[in-house]
Amino acid sequence: MSDAARRTTPDRGATVEMIEEAAASGRVREIFDDIKRTKQIDFVPNFWKTLAAHPPLLEDTWQRLKRVMAPGALDARTKEMLAVAASSTNGCAYCINSHTAAAMRLGMTAEMYGELLEVVALFNATNTLADAFQVRPDVFP
Repeated sequence: MSDAARRTTPDRGATVEMIEEAAASGRVREIFDDIKRTKQIDFVPNFWKTLAAHPPLLEDTWQRLKRVMAPGALDARTKEMLAVAASSTNGCAYCINSHTAAAMRLGMTAEMYGELLEVVALFNATNTLADAFQVRPDVFP
């Protein structure tokens, strides 16, 4: 297969071999178990199995996610909705699906999802216009 064909093949695998649950051991196994326990799911998502190819990255990313996404001044649903917004803007299909599902499990309705995407679309457009016209800021926090 040519390089051009590889780049345009939408269903090709990850750039590294995922560490499947059955093959996980040591610290990777502990993190996988913590992911399932924390997220209250019975499988390890592909994102985490892929990061497990480099265990320090898996551990750092998992610990950061647990800290950042824990309820605080913002509730868990709001944080998941923000993750959907960022993922949509960044064009990450994996993350859009994952965080949309999480937000829906936490009570996001179809109406809320529609409004969220309206806000994302509006501000992607207005940000692009402000940047393109190089509008000088005149309001500050």
